[in-house]
Amino acid sequence: MSDAAQPTAAEVRAAAEAVKTALDRHLAAVERRSGEDDPAVFEAFNQLAAAAEVYDELLYDRYDEVTPFEMPGTEDALPPYTGPEEPNALSVLIRRDYAVAEPQRLLAHAERIEAAEGDDGSPASGTVHGALGLLFGEFEPDEIASRHKEFGLEEGDSTLWVTAADEPADPGEWLEAPFEQVDPQQVVCRFDVSAVFDDEIDDEDGDDLEDELDSDLDEDEDLEPLDADRR
Repeated sequence: MSDAAQPTAAEVRAAAEAVKTALDRHLAAVERRSGEDDPAVFEAFNQLAAAAEVYDELLYDRYDEVTPFEMPGTEDALPPYTGPEEPNALSVLIRRDYAVAEPQRLLAHAERIEAAEGDDGSPASGTVHGALGLLFGEFEPDEIASRHKEFGLEEGDSTLWVTAADEPADPGEWLEAPFEQVDPQQVVCRFDVSAVFDDEIDDEDGDDLEDELDSDLDEDEDLEPLDADRR
């Protein structure tokens, strides 16, 4: 980076002060937390992560130094909330992914739905996409989520975003493109479920187990081998 593009010492100092302020806000939010998924704590965490990232970049650009801090998940974190303090409306955006693990089970359920409805036309239950249409037309998404194995589905990742707004949308306004106008800075809270998190825990447990096994093997190295005649 050229000298002309480098941040000033005052800018670095201001960024450091912003980190201090964000730390105080995060601690205050944690002390007042109302539950495990308190949105105020989530927001304060994102603000702290953003402030720390700015300070780290300016510190490096100005002094070629880095901080020892690492905020987990900051690359995928949402930006700080800038929506209304007292929202008059909200939108709940949900995505759930499934794999069709047992197509025959899915088709069998679709056939039963079609038979119960007494549909004499061409059966939609004969194809997977037709069966999915019948399934989601018959059951609420939450019920399908709780019974997915029964329907031959396998859960994938899921996410839920709650976004705030000043006023409700006009009827029919967003139906053609329901997810294209989401402002990340309007997200009040977000909840993610993924096998990735389980894999990370399993990897850590696996590493700990491997370390324990290695330790046990080292301790057993001094043991004498059993005689062939001793069984």
